[in-house]
Amino acid sequence: MSRKFNFNKQAMKRLKDFIRHKEDKAPAEAAAPVQPALQVFALTDVGKVRAANQDALVIDETARLYGVADGMGGHNGGETASAGARDGLIAALQGKEPSLDALREGVTKVNGDLFRQQAADESLSGMGTTLSVIWMSEHYVYLGHVGDSRVYRFREGKLEQMTDDHSLVGELMRAGYLTPEQAENHPNKNVILRAVGTEEGIDVDLAVEERRPGDLWLICSDGLHGMVSDSRMEAILGVNTPEAAAKLLMDAALAAGGRDNISVVLVKEGEVS
Repeated sequence: MSRKFNFNKQAMKRLKDFIRHKEDKAPAEAAAPVQPALQVFALTDVGKVRAANQDALVIDETARLYGVADGMGGHNGGETASAGARDGLIAALQGKEPSLDALREGVTKVNGDLFRQQAADESLSGMGTTLSVIWMSEHYVYLGHVGDSRVYRFREGKLEQMTDDHSLVGELMRAGYLTPEQAENHPNKNVILRAVGTEEGIDVDLAVEERRPGDLWLICSDGLHGMVSDSRMEAILGVNTPEAAAKLLMDAALAAGGRDNISVVLVKEGEVS
């Protein structure tokens, strides 16, 4: 990605901040106009096969925290895990300034709380959840991710997956053993290798991106991306308002079979006036 800078003192400061981002450090917020208001649209559906919806939408408008948790576990374990991740992360980040360190600490705390909860309650043994979120400051988007839910960015007509699936087929594909086409139909495509709450410690994928007017962020569970191709999602996002696109994405997943719970969160940056 190319960027042009006028190398005055302010530009040099922003350039140094940007380099520090890539070193996994939280950036300093430069003085600049506040971004336009966000549009947020979120939907979740049990789908056509599951008896219960174990997805949870992470929505905190005040903190500008948005995401999805997709629970797993027998009986009520999945629902307990996803709801606990949602509520725990919102509480852990309450009143804090967005940063990579704060996001890592928040997910780590949630993981520990869920792990201790399942260790103390045999009926919740083995529960866990994915957790994929974006946390927005005035000028940056902080991404936190564990599992196989996804964060996408739609920019200038192109949809880009911003997270890696922590799944068996994801690892095999990145290692070159599977093509994307083979991964779509692999019998173990739902086996995830990393989840929140299943182990005492947690490794969280973190990233930071610059906010740009017009960007559209999509966070979804595998009930969407496992049923609807990226190209189809890109086409829907390209010709519809965010509100209409959220419903059309949901409809597409249901029409494709709705074999899992489906959750969709769309966050649209305002355009430049």
